[in-house]
Amino acid sequence: MSPSSRRAPRMAPSARRAAILAATVPLVRKHGTAVTTRQIAEAAGVAEGTIFRVFPDKESLVRAALAEAFDPEATRRELAAIDRSLPLRPRLAAVVDVLQRRFAEVFGLLEALGWPGPPDESQRGPAAEADAAYRAAVVDIVGADAAALRVPADHLAHVLRMLVFSSTHPLISLGRPLSTEEVVEVVLDGLLAPTTTAEAPGC
Repeated sequence: MSPSSRRAPRMAPSARRAAILAATVPLVRKHGTAVTTRQIAEAAGVAEGTIFRVFPDKESLVRAALAEAFDPEATRRELAAIDRSLPLRPRLAAVVDVLQRRFAEVFGLLEALGWPGPPDESQRGPAAEADAAYRAAVVDIVGADAAALRVPADHLAHVLRMLVFSSTHPLISLGRPLSTEEVVEVVLDGLLAPTTTAEAPGC
């Protein structure tokens, strides 16, 4: 059999579905709901007809892709992979990097779709679970360095996320997002200039 006549190995159904979903999210971010199944098929490296053997229609595909994009599980895995042996500052910088990517992806999708917020936002149960998991992850990342903080590590997690959220949101940051280093400096050092006196002026 000549090389040109050999067929590429067929994807397993789960791998094919994953490839289609992975190709859909960036296209939705770029084109919104105007994305076509032909564009998705080309990006996924499958025939357009293959999409309809996995999903009944484009709307079902887009819904499944968005559900995966908004699923916080990938963020949890990234937080779990942060090296706990690093000093506190680079550990928190790694947390900020993870959150910045997450928020930028979510905000990009919401803008492309013209949505005011993620789907099913009214279902507070899953949101509360995601919040608890995030806080627990950051508390674990801070670890024994919590003793050097003047607030509980759980509160640091809240402040860190609020700073990253507001500095990443395009309508809040007004084109001036905070860098990773700036976020960590605000959280750990504040905004007062260093002073050699025992107490900062006005404190």
